[in-house]
Amino acid sequence: MDALSEVLRAVQLTGAVFLDARFSAPWCLTSEQNEALCSAYLPTSDRVVSFHFITAGKCWAMLPDDPAGAVDLSAGDILVVPQGEPHIMGSARGLQPVPAAALLAEKVEASAGAVMTLAYGGGEQAHIVCGFLAVQGVAKNPLLAALPRLFKVDMRGSSAAWLESSVRFAAQEADGSRPGGATVLSKLSELLFVEAIRRYVDSIPEDRKGWLGGLRDRFVARALGLMHERPSHPWTVEELANRSGMSRSALAQRFTDLLDMPPMQYLAQWRLQLAAQQLRSGNQSLAAIAEQIGYESEAAFNRAFKREFGSPPATWRRNGGRAKVAESD
Repeated sequence: MDALSEVLRAVQLTGAVFLDARFSAPWCLTSEQNEALCSAYLPTSDRVVSFHFITAGKCWAMLPDDPAGAVDLSAGDILVVPQGEPHIMGSARGLQPVPAAALLAEKVEASAGAVMTLAYGGGEQAHIVCGFLAVQGVAKNPLLAALPRLFKVDMRGSSAAWLESSVRFAAQEADGSRPGGATVLSKLSELLFVEAIRRYVDSIPEDRKGWLGGLRDRFVARALGLMHERPSHPWTVEELANRSGMSRSALAQRFTDLLDMPPMQYLAQWRLQLAAQQLRSGNQSLAAIAEQIGYESEAAFNRAFKREFGSPPATWRRNGGRAKVAESD
């Protein structure tokens, strides 16, 4: 399996919910994570990732502390805010933003997993379908760390028809009472998010550095894929290089130049990410987890995990995926 698929799987996207928004100019809203709304519609999570699919009309968006990074959006674009940060969207610049949470608190007409509806304004209309994903396992996840804080993706093209039909299907599911509708909407939201990430990766320049740049380099991408496919294997740089079609020194240099760390350091961090995922979601013994991710002893696993996460794995598990306060200060 490729590295992107493995990392997306490890992110553990769950509990999606849709918002069907029809905004009429002039409008400008500030969207930020609201604990009350999140607890009503989403499971407890490390983060709530949001995306906004513009299906009609146009608007603009930015982070409050980054006006220079504002983006213009039109039908066919999708806006992604992977860190779950507050962001502003509106029909035109210079308008005073209104908190979206207050409007949602008054106008939400959905049960958990269904589509929320919101109408606002009275002029030229923009239709936006918003998805919200509860995300687990985000600490030091290479994908989420590599993505911009806010970015847009052009979802038009030869395969755009399935996106439009999927959105229409979501609306139909929301209006009906067929069993399993909440699950369908959840999976559809996850699928739209993943497709946006895939298209973003395809759009980045060839000389891009970082984890995403590594995916675009065929040699480094091969090494990443091997490590993600078999993380417990006792990989060496020489074996990775042989399997990737490069010399040992060339792969080590290329990998470090792109990801700012050598291959074995990356592998060690990824193994501990997998361990954290298993500690959070399962009840396996520490010894079993250590063996599955490639550690020869439980003691070595304990030491490495504490260096990475601030607590021994048993303590981290008891604290629900958090380091002890005394150790994290």
